[in-house]
Order: sequence, then C-alpha cells, then structure tokens
Amino acid sequence: MGITKLADLIRLHAPGAIFHKDISDYTGKVIALDTSIVVNQFRAATPSLSPLTGLFFRTLTFLEHDIKPVFVFDGKPPGEKTAVLEKRAEAAGWKSHNRTGIASSQTKDCLQLLKLLGVPVIQAPGDAEAMCAHLVRDGTVDAVSSEDMDTLPFGASILICQLNAKKDSEVIEYSLPKLLERLQISHKEFVDLCILLGCDYCDKIAGLGPKRALTLIQKHRTIENVVLHVNRETHPVPHFWKYKEARTIFLDAPQTVAPELTWTEPDEEALVGFFCRATYVKEDRIRRRMEKFRQMREGKREEREKERAAGHSRQTRMEDFFRVTRKRERPVEVADPLSSNRKRPKSK
Repeated sequence: MGITKLADLIRLHAPGAIFHKDISDYTGKVIALDTSIVVNQFRAATPSLSPLTGLFFRTLTFLEHDIKPVFVFDGKPPGEKTAVLEKRAEAAGWKSHNRTGIASSQTKDCLQLLKLLGVPVIQAPGDAEAMCAHLVRDGTVDAVSSEDMDTLPFGASILICQLNAKKDSEVIEYSLPKLLERLQISHKEFVDLCILLGCDYCDKIAGLGPKRALTLIQKHRTIENVVLHVNRETHPVPHFWKYKEARTIFLDAPQTVAPELTWTEPDEEALVGFFCRATYVKEDRIRRRMEKFRQMREGKREEREKERAAGHSRQTRMEDFFRVTRKRERPVEVADPLSSNRKRPKSK
C-alpha cells in the first residue's frame, strides 16, 4: 500500500518537489530497487508468465542505459506489518505471507538470475524500502527506484517512479529535501504526516483526508498534539493506536552494512541454461535479447564517444562501467535532485 494518497498530496501542495525526466537522465547512476515490487509488477501485468522473465528484461534495460542497479531483498517484516501482509496475500490468492524472512524458492531463483546478470544484491534485515533509503542516506547509491512512497518517510532523499523503457513513459522523481522545504515541516513531522495519511504499520484516524492531515501537522507538529485538537466525533482515534511503533520503524529501522558493490558482464550461456530449467522461455528468445543488449550497449558507447569528442560527455568510459564501486563518503549536506528539472534533448 505504501503511504495513502501521498503522491496526490505532493502534486497539490509541493509540486516543486517533483521532477519529470527520462530514463537516460540516470546514465551512470547507482540505483537501489526493492526487488519484491519489481517482481510483483510483472506478476500482476503478465500472470501467465514467470516474473523472472520480466526481471531479466528490466535488468538488461537498466544496463543498456548504463544504470547500475542494486537489488534489495526483504528480510523479516516487522510484526506491525502483519495485518497488511495478510490482506495482500489474500487479495493475490496466496495461502499466506512470508512471516519469517526465509527466502522462498522464487526469491532464490531471483537471486540466481541477478547473479548471472552480474548485478549486486543486498539482503535487508527488515523491509527492503528501509534498506534502500539507508543506502541513499549513507551515499552507497544515488537514488531509490520504487512504485511505493514508503522510501520517503524512511529518509530516501531521491525517489524515482516509473523507471522503465516504455516509449513515451515519463520518469517521475521526488526530492525529499525540496518536499520538506515546500511543506515547511521537518523529516520527523513528515513521518507523523505519513502515519496520519495511512501506512503499513498501524491504523489511521478515520475520515482524516490528506489536506486536513497536512494542515494539522503544520499547525500542531506532532501526532500527540493533533490528537488533542482533532474532533473525535468526526475523526475517531483508533483504540490502542500503535502510531509510536510505526514512527520508530520509519525513524529507526534496523540496518545492515552494505557490501562492496560489483557489477560484472552477464553470463549468456549460464542465463540460457537457467531459463531452460526455471521457466518456459525458449532459448532463442534469450539469445536474441542478449544480442540486442550487446548492440544497444555498443551503440550507446559510440554516442558517448561522440559526446566526449564534442566536449559534453555524460558518462565515463564504457569499460569503467563494470567495475567495483566503493561506498562513497556521506555528503555534508543533502544533495538536490540528480539533475535539472528540464529534460535533456534527445540525440538525433
């Protein structure tokens, strides 16, 4: 579910925190992805196909654009999320959700596939969204790509939505620093706002819409003060409301030290063997996609060489792409969005 109607609230009250971009604007960037969201996207869009196929195609698309993906896997979910996970499992027709964090057979297949594609993976101790946000905060990655808005209250300074290669698909980037500036609230106050809007970790005050919730936080600054001033007849406060637990999850989620990140060349022969074993995808389809991958990568290499010759290169040498990336020093100040709001002109 993420944060209920947060995207709508941002569009209405902080449009200056939104940037409209193209996938090519992220060339050379290290992007963390919540793997479960990517897999569930493909599961919903093409239920007759294995989501592994979608993960394969999507990852190659990132690599073609010289985007360095880092896939983050969920660990054991916090107990406060149980009710939401059970509803999701029921809606999806699953017997139950994963309460233990132990890797399922599909998760193991995803891990194996990503290894063969040569991209790094990270196991989160809890929710992947929290780990993705942590990776941005400590400078390991440049941004988070997700269709869930949770990463913003978890503290990710840059959230990217709709990062795919569909024609005419506009990528949407959210800047947390600019969002807080436009709303004139702190990050802690923003977390309380997200809890009032509705999150995965506790109930919300009934009947409290986004505009009213924002007004209350801007005026009273904390949920405790909001509760003292809200009309309990029109907006009843939940009994045994665990908003404090939800606040703690957002502000103090358990983290793990990120490993050194390494990208290597995809192993085509091993990928063919993997798909022949794990899915019904035919060998020639995998080989055609790998050939297209090599051609597109070579084409983009030539484009960058021309840009470099013209004096406005956007990326380092191609051979530098597949290398170890060490954790960068944490910046003193939170950076602005990755680039300007204006789209760059497409190369002819």
